[in-house]
Amino acid sequence: MVDIPFWRRKALTDMTPQEWESLCDGCGRCCLVKLEDEDTGEIAYTDVACRLLDAGSCRCSDYPNRQAHVPDCVRLTPEVVLEIGWLPPTCGYRLVSEGKDLPSWHPLVSGTPDSVHEAGISVRGRVSGLETQFGLFEIVEHIVSWPLRWPRRRPAPARR
Repeated sequence: MVDIPFWRRKALTDMTPQEWESLCDGCGRCCLVKLEDEDTGEIAYTDVACRLLDAGSCRCSDYPNRQAHVPDCVRLTPEVVLEIGWLPPTCGYRLVSEGKDLPSWHPLVSGTPDSVHEAGISVRGRVSGLETQFGLFEIVEHIVSWPLRWPRRRPAPARR
C-alpha cells in the first residue's frame, strides 16, 4: 500500500509544527509588500520585499523574531489561512486549505528546496529592493501582477 503524504490525509489544524512549516515552499511571494485599496479592499502585489526577506534564499532573515522587527508580519495559522485572501495561488498553505494537491515543484514533492526556484515560482531575481529602500509613492510604482499567477510551463529541454 502506498503511503499517503500528510498534506493529503491531515487537516491543517491536525498537522505537527514541523509538518505545518514544511508546507511553505520558500517562494517568498507572501513576503512581497502588498497594497490594499481602501475603497474596494482589492490587494495589489509589488516587487518590493519585506525588510527581512533574503531575496537570494527567499527566506526570512530572522524568522523566529520577525514580528519584533515587522509588527504587521502576518503569522500564518490554519485559521488565518482561511481568513486572508492575499496568499498567492501557488502557496502550499492555500492549496491544501482548498483541498488541492501540492504541485510537482513543491519541495515536499520534489525532494529538493531548489525546485521552487528552478520552476520560476520564487521571487529570486524578481525583487526590485527592500521596503526600506522606497517611499510609499515609489512602492506604488512597483505594482506587479506575476505573484498572483501560476508561471507559464517551461519548454522541455531539447533531446540530443
